[in-house]
Amino acid sequence: MSRSSTLPFFKVEGLGNDFVVVDLRPGRPGAGAEPSPQDPAVVQAICDRHFGVGADGVLAILPGSEGDARMRVLNADGSEAEMCGNGIRCVARVLYETDERLRKPVIAVDTGAGLLSCAMEVVEGQLRSVSVQMGRPRYTREEIPLAPGGRERAIRQPVTSQAGGQFSFTAVSMGNPHAVIFVDDPAADLRRLAETHGPSIETSPLFPRRTNVEFARVRDDGQIDLVVWERGCGITLACGTGACATVAAAALEERLPRGREVPVHLPGGALFIEVAEDDTQVTMRGPARIVFAAELSLTQLGAFSRG
Repeated sequence: MSRSSTLPFFKVEGLGNDFVVVDLRPGRPGAGAEPSPQDPAVVQAICDRHFGVGADGVLAILPGSEGDARMRVLNADGSEAEMCGNGIRCVARVLYETDERLRKPVIAVDTGAGLLSCAMEVVEGQLRSVSVQMGRPRYTREEIPLAPGGRERAIRQPVTSQAGGQFSFTAVSMGNPHAVIFVDDPAADLRRLAETHGPSIETSPLFPRRTNVEFARVRDDGQIDLVVWERGCGITLACGTGACATVAAAALEERLPRGREVPVHLPGGALFIEVAEDDTQVTMRGPARIVFAAELSLTQLGAFSRG
């Protein structure tokens, strides 16, 4: 296979959660790129908002095993995440817009959280939103994972932040770990709480693989305000799996009923989440937009990533 120092990519965003999407399937222009855009140092350089393209992560489109394609999620710090809710909508949009074979109503994507179906909601020929069947929410300590393990659930479990905060969280996995903290004080600044306490809780010894941290408030009308400290990224404008985990946690804590679509308001906009009444499925609906397509010189990027 010939190697290229030029990498075609798409800059895509879902509610301001932005990604560099690279199609590395055989036969695609990016397949032979070197250095590899999946290398952690290269990912860090690409995501740097001053010296690189700038993004919350790199999404690599790879050949699917069961699905139409596979998504690999690489965080801005170079680490790999099992799943990304906003990311899968962005990948589905790129596949729909650029691959004639996949210009169809439902695209199946292999992820670290399993095979997920993405329904393309098209209105008058325009793709308006993507609805994703996100799979079953997982609640047991061994599924999160949470130390110590076991089959018990962690509901309103105490956690102490090194920044001096005392909180209680409910743990949910949407293929990746989440610690959901509900804040009842209507005057509390959710973003400030996330910025102050998110880094410490993310790396708490309770979470062997670290965790995403959600600070959420349930409104009187049943809608949710949410700010997420994302594992490997920090504060982002939106987090799809975080919104799903938060609605699931709200049901566990009996704050909201299952079986209804809940608007979740993040800094970048709203996602719409429904947890099935029998807890077998979470559905996420929201937008994804291709901002631009371009090419990146990996030779120059590689020089930067080596310092």
